[in-house]
Amino acid sequence: MDELEEIKKRKMEELLKKAGYGEMKTEIEVDDNNFDELVIEQSKKIPVVVDFWATWCMPCLMISPILEKLAKEYKGKFILAKLNVDNSPITAGKYGVMSIPNVKMFRNGEVTDEFIGAVPEPVARKWLDKNLGKENSEEE
Repeated sequence: MDELEEIKKRKMEELLKKAGYGEMKTEIEVDDNNFDELVIEQSKKIPVVVDFWATWCMPCLMISPILEKLAKEYKGKFILAKLNVDNSPITAGKYGVMSIPNVKMFRNGEVTDEFIGAVPEPVARKWLDKNLGKENSEEE
């Protein structure tokens, strides 16, 4: 079993490097072609937050830097994956994305929580803390 786990780990690292997740990046681009590999499979090991967005969506452009900042700040507690709905309509449709920005938390291959719309940083942080566990937040 150890050898099989090592092969799986190596393969996942290769896939992440292809997607640009290699050298401690906290953000990856995903699409219809690699979503299952980079989000569904990876979420079985570490939570993956998917930002469904589009270039023309002003609220998307507002939430994006907040999510990127938090991904860096949380240092590997989750992966931030960005999916452009215009370029990947199949995946967006599969997950019922009707409004953007739509941010979904994936764990063990399933959506466990989500929010829609641009939210302020404290709201996004509270959502992450709730979904990742309190060990990531400072008690006030």
